[in-house]
Amino acid sequence: MKNIVVLDGYALNPGDLDWAPLQALGKVTIYDRTPAELVAERAKDAHILLTNKAIVSAETINSLPFLEYIGVMATGYNVVDIPAATARKIPVTNVPAYSTASVAQLTFALILELCFQTGLHARSVRAGEWASSVDFSYWKTPLTELDGRTIGIVGFGQIGQAVAKIALAFGMKVIVSHKHPERDKMEGVTFVDQATCFREADIVSLHCPLNEDNREFVNAGLLKTMKKTALLINTSRGPLVREADLAEALKEGVIAGAGLDVLSTEPPAADHPLVQAPGTVITPHIAWATQAARGRLMHVTVENVRQYMLGNSQNNINKIQ
Repeated sequence: MKNIVVLDGYALNPGDLDWAPLQALGKVTIYDRTPAELVAERAKDAHILLTNKAIVSAETINSLPFLEYIGVMATGYNVVDIPAATARKIPVTNVPAYSTASVAQLTFALILELCFQTGLHARSVRAGEWASSVDFSYWKTPLTELDGRTIGIVGFGQIGQAVAKIALAFGMKVIVSHKHPERDKMEGVTFVDQATCFREADIVSLHCPLNEDNREFVNAGLLKTMKKTALLINTSRGPLVREADLAEALKEGVIAGAGLDVLSTEPPAADHPLVQAPGTVITPHIAWATQAARGRLMHVTVENVRQYMLGNSQNNINKIQ
């Protein structure tokens, strides 16, 4: 029987999902969270190791005598040292596309909150401001209609495409900066270069994977090319944005606002410059976390393990059998 160790299962399953399908595949040990200094110790007898955000370093991989498979319970897999796993012929799998609908939904939740400030207005009603108003209607901030506005989408994988479909339903003009325009063309979508995307869009939404070529590409120089009324949305990866530059741009009115579900360090420091920056709506990395999305994540994670144990390859990142 295989020893299966889950290093950080709480985020995926805080109690509203069922580990039973995984437990049917072997002897399963589940830790809610694992600090870095305990990863190697907790994984020492593992044949199959599952992680969400716990780092599985080269040193750890090389210290585990029984390890034969690593499953990442997420789409991004930078938490695992892939070259080290490959050198030991250990397959690494991930779970692509499980959260597409939820991320697209949160993208527009952030956009709509910035455009209508529904939270602010709801709090004002609860505080008695409507009851004491001399008018039947009031608004505390300018209100923005999306119809006819331009959204610029950076990256056009499944999530970017889902966002584009919602934007088109709102009557928005959609422009996209993407490496493969011919492959991924969509009716109603115009492909442009990155500079044009940032310059012309009323809202720029990031949906590209993080790599060394685009780390902190959203910086002071690029932000200055945007409209002063523009919004920046990031539900992708925090390090795509140079956060100090964005905080300064918001403070100085270079752009009007930002909706962020990700930061470069999570959780952020209490004095993170964006947390108190004007014009921001920040959520704690929740786009992936609907029960429906986590249910799909759980199902595919288990199925990845099951297929590996059957000798098949599914969602295999490093193509090791």
